[in-house]
Amino acid sequence: MKFALGIAAVLLGSTAVAQAEISDGVVRIGVLSDLSGPYSDFSGPTSVEAARLAVEEFNGGKNGITVEVIATDHQNKPDVAATTARQWFDTQGVDAIADMTNSAAAIAVTTMAKDQGKITLMSAPATTELTNAACSPTGFHWGWDTYSQSVGTASALVGQGKTDWFLITADYAFGHQMAESLSDTVKANGGNIVGEVRHPLNTMDFSSFLLQAQSSGAQVIGLANGGTDTVNAVKGAAEFGITQAGQTIAALNIVISDVHAMGLGTAQGLTGTTSYYHDRDDASREFAQRFMEKTGRMPGMIQAGTYSSVLHYLRAIDELNSDDGPAVAAKMREMPVHDAFAPNGRIREDGRMITDMYLFEVKTPEESSGEWDYFKILSTIPAEQTATPLDQSTCPLVTG
Repeated sequence: MKFALGIAAVLLGSTAVAQAEISDGVVRIGVLSDLSGPYSDFSGPTSVEAARLAVEEFNGGKNGITVEVIATDHQNKPDVAATTARQWFDTQGVDAIADMTNSAAAIAVTTMAKDQGKITLMSAPATTELTNAACSPTGFHWGWDTYSQSVGTASALVGQGKTDWFLITADYAFGHQMAESLSDTVKANGGNIVGEVRHPLNTMDFSSFLLQAQSSGAQVIGLANGGTDTVNAVKGAAEFGITQAGQTIAALNIVISDVHAMGLGTAQGLTGTTSYYHDRDDASREFAQRFMEKTGRMPGMIQAGTYSSVLHYLRAIDELNSDDGPAVAAKMREMPVHDAFAPNGRIREDGRMITDMYLFEVKTPEESSGEWDYFKILSTIPAEQTATPLDQSTCPLVTG
């Protein structure tokens, strides 16, 4: 499914007469994502569908609220993201922007939204800056970040005695931050970073980087990247027989669609951390089935996070019968997050939505019962253990 740069709108929800408390009678949610580039499978068009599923489940709420979802491709360019957001806010009556794959784009948009009192629901960017220097009273970071992905996986592997690490890092803010969090965690647990190499976004050939990692003798090769970069790196590692030779590949930002793209023969044994797995419980399975019917695939944590953030936002609007941004943001922080993505989530004062996470290992072909049965959950990690520490020095929203 391809989306051209532009607007694709779907009107969902009640046809009842608009409530006077809702500005212009409609709640408009813009899904701003990478719809055609390296992260289009990571989030992309299927995140748009996840937002629509949230609207369908909301079904107008108790107040018969009409909701409209629109979507645009930001092309992984912060200037395009910012221009689109300004147009949406100023001329199209958009009340909230969701997803926002790409950390730089997310920072640009949430800064603009903060100035206009608009809501940002960020389920796809990874940077912890969104709850530190770029925190916003109307900005929400949903379910995961570079810290959570690094801490869960690194702590487990170092605990297994795999103390020497080599990092292959995406050479931009997201990769740098993930590598920094990983390095801090490895060292805090008694491990060592024996080397690091950085690569450009959307690299096709990882041969030279993998050979450096292989020759380092590190027990673990940590991939501080995402999307097609992670897929290409893991495929390259399989071609070189790196895991067969005894080195472990830790994919810090892997999602289930990446495993599907690689196949279990290539991805087997990868270790990672996720905030959602479709086969976790009855609620996760029910949402996953609805998502499968819409998209032909199972949701990953990004799509499930988009669904959750949009649903929670709409529930807060319904409680207030108002789409006033600052008031809705306050209500969102007040309400617990309980849905198919987060059975026990909550929103902190800095806007970070935290929930339990899960350490997983990718199954072997023999262990899998069929398509999309890919993750073996090794342990549940309590929310507070993977949540970025509150930082009063960088986020003025933190009061204690």
